[in-house]
Amino acid sequence: MAKFKRILLKLSGESLMGEKKYGIDEKHLGEYAQQIKEIHDMGVQIGIVIGGGNIFRGLSGAGKGFDRVKGDQMGMLATVINSLGLSSALVAAGVKARVLTAIRMEPIGEFYTKWKAIEAMENGEVVIMSAGTGNPFFTTDTGSSLRGIEIEADVMLKGTRVDGIYTADPEKDPTATKFDEITYDEVLARGLKVMDLTATCMCKENNLPIIVFDMDTVGNLKKVMSGENIGTLVHP
Repeated sequence: MAKFKRILLKLSGESLMGEKKYGIDEKHLGEYAQQIKEIHDMGVQIGIVIGGGNIFRGLSGAGKGFDRVKGDQMGMLATVINSLGLSSALVAAGVKARVLTAIRMEPIGEFYTKWKAIEAMENGEVVIMSAGTGNPFFTTDTGSSLRGIEIEADVMLKGTRVDGIYTADPEKDPTATKFDEITYDEVLARGLKVMDLTATCMCKENNLPIIVFDMDTVGNLKKVMSGENIGTLVHP
């Protein structure tokens, strides 16, 4: 039995690069699709938001002279490319998938509404919600918080390259220790970079719990859904 009935899965664009320096690693994408298929077969309703950092990141583009609004719009399009790639991998794995976009761009994807997303999930489709919030100055973290709240998800699962939340960056500080669970208030007070401030506050105000876990270890997504205590739980 799955621990949660409906989830919002947040994936980073960078993680899709796998061993590459840019773009999408097809092997890595296929592994993600198989992990998602495993929990789909458990009867879980799945909504997904993917970042675009493997192709273009709006904020870093602004630092290189791009207009911030245009840079963010380029980042939104990068998330659409990633969403199309994941939907293709899911269909190849035998899972029905639908791409919804926050900006009108039929026939690439259908225009997002909460009700369209929920109806598709209830019909057994994996729904990939792309183009962020459709607005500049918002990250895909905020986009995933918004979508998770809108689709009434039981939890947001934030799949990263790290196995949870630490007191400091474990890749830089060997003395960093991992939290099994932590409150939103403590995340904010400690200034931990779980998600950006807007996203964290939205989850806090709407009581959407977050589980941060290592998605790059094959089988971890199913372990989280089976109730195994891996990663870090962020709760009210």
